[in-house]
Amino acid sequence: MDHGVRVSVFMQGCEFHCKNCFNPETWDFEGGKDFTQETIDEVMELCKKDYVKGLSILGGEPMHPKNIEATTELAKEFKEKYPDKNVWVWTGFKFDKDLKDKEVLKYIDVLVDGQYVEELHNPTLKWKGSSNQRVIDVQNSLKNNEIVIFE
Repeated sequence: MDHGVRVSVFMQGCEFHCKNCFNPETWDFEGGKDFTQETIDEVMELCKKDYVKGLSILGGEPMHPKNIEATTELAKEFKEKYPDKNVWVWTGFKFDKDLKDKEVLKYIDVLVDGQYVEELHNPTLKWKGSSNQRVIDVQNSLKNNEIVIFE
């Protein structure tokens, strides 16, 4: 999978507050800008260029109950408009424990799950910050009813 240029959206608000989080500015649910259809339209416009290979949704916490609806709307519209591009989401929640019945998974290609743990930090890891986190091939995991790690 060619990762190329990506458009990133950072959802505002997180309750995990992982030690040495790379983005603590996003913890406050009252920060950031309002998420509206205009926001989605703006992201869709940025993603239409051929060289943009996909959308990355990070945080904050995109799967928090206060954010998951917006994350779902964004990922759904993106996949409907750009079925050949991919959606990656980073979350502190666990795929199998917290998210397996959520609609949003239908629109996600790769999910990096699990909270960042400073003591397990390893700068050589691909796409994740600490070794406890998993990089999950969501569609194959849903199809096989077991976690399939993205290679």
